[in-house]
Amino acid sequence: SYYFEGGLRKVRPYYFDFRTYCKGRWVGRSLLHVFGTEFRAQPLDFYRAAARAGRLRLNEEPVRDLHVVLKNNDFLRNTVHRHEPPVTAQPLRILAEDEEVVVVDKPSSLPVHPCGRFRHNTVIFILGKEHGLTELHTLHRLDRMTSGVLMFAKTAAVSKRIDEQVRERQLEKEYVCRVVGEFPEHEVVCEEPILVVSYKVGVCRVDPKGKPCKTIFQRLSYNGKTSVVKCLPRTGRTHQIRVHLQYLGHPIVNDPIYNMEAWGPDRGKGGKIGKTDEELLKALVEEHRSKQSLEILGISEEDLNSGGESKDCGDSGDCTKSAEADPVNGNSCPAEDVKDPERDAKDPQKDEKDPEGNDIAACPPNSDTNLETLEKDKELGSCGNQDGQTGQKGGEEKDPLCVECRMSRRDPSPKELVMFLHALRYKGAGFEYCSSMPEWAMDDWEE
Repeated sequence: SYYFEGGLRKVRPYYFDFRTYCKGRWVGRSLLHVFGTEFRAQPLDFYRAAARAGRLRLNEEPVRDLHVVLKNNDFLRNTVHRHEPPVTAQPLRILAEDEEVVVVDKPSSLPVHPCGRFRHNTVIFILGKEHGLTELHTLHRLDRMTSGVLMFAKTAAVSKRIDEQVRERQLEKEYVCRVVGEFPEHEVVCEEPILVVSYKVGVCRVDPKGKPCKTIFQRLSYNGKTSVVKCLPRTGRTHQIRVHLQYLGHPIVNDPIYNMEAWGPDRGKGGKIGKTDEELLKALVEEHRSKQSLEILGISEEDLNSGGESKDCGDSGDCTKSAEADPVNGNSCPAEDVKDPERDAKDPQKDEKDPEGNDIAACPPNSDTNLETLEKDKELGSCGNQDGQTGQKGGEEKDPLCVECRMSRRDPSPKELVMFLHALRYKGAGFEYCSSMPEWAMDDWEE
């Protein structure tokens, strides 16, 4: 249920059931202990209140005692009141559609699929609700803050065919961005390895221990202050273009991560940071906290308090893993590292792993990263527009247990939700899709 306000697309708060089977590491532990060690976004008093209100169910029976010891195959359901961050009100344009694929021009700030605090404000859900396009397969992804060409397959066969092209390096991707300073006129090739610092905050850096990658850059124009640069990534690492530009000393002008003071006086040029990873993350968070702009990172104070690391869905480089979603019926795609939804549904105790091979921490109630199955959300009765239709903001019911309902957040401005990085072209065997050059990339553009 959307409404538009101040250049933003907003979602009315709604009730949502998180569901999961008992993890192997939870067996023999009390529910109270599990909440206290792995679901730390809320204090234990919150879970006690949720149990009293009938919001917690174990094997579909209300939880009366949080000291109950969990057993193998136990099924846990937690009903929460969700508030999604706003995204830009710029429309999601369909560039092309046939019997095999759907190609869209994704606005900045919009995640590709449900993750973290985002569900309805995602490309997958908007395509389902507003265009009737469901059961799409994700062929690749764009960072949440990156705009541009995004492809989906309509069938598993098409998805498999294009995945093979990705593995065989047959796809060509072209991006355009606006960076700080005068970028060199000659072609620049950066092959610095990239390491993920934090999945939760979504931060990477150049490091010898990182994964190998390569990006080719070519300047298109310079206006005396900033340069427009064409980017040709030859690999698809997380934040690859953004990290390489920062390393070269020309970060994207309005990059909310890699052009921040937290990186030091040189803003990470040449890999010079002068901080440990922990100090860097703390400085980045504090800089955004002081500007009341944590929402720009797609995280909240609750996420930061939850502990553990989980993938920052939607802020990743190109990803070839297929995922299905049915927004109309309320079924979300699985976590981003689950390759076979049917297999995982049959094996609900399967623990998901992060790319480094470590267990992903159990998600707090405001994140659906590692829950195997997601229940259809239940819109608030007082909100109206129950069929996902857009409309004007109406009265919103306050939930007595919801921390978000008691908080007042500053909405980001539409300008803050645009980053000057755009996927301009995507080409493979037998297809090529392009979007228009964004306004900020024009020769005569001025800040």
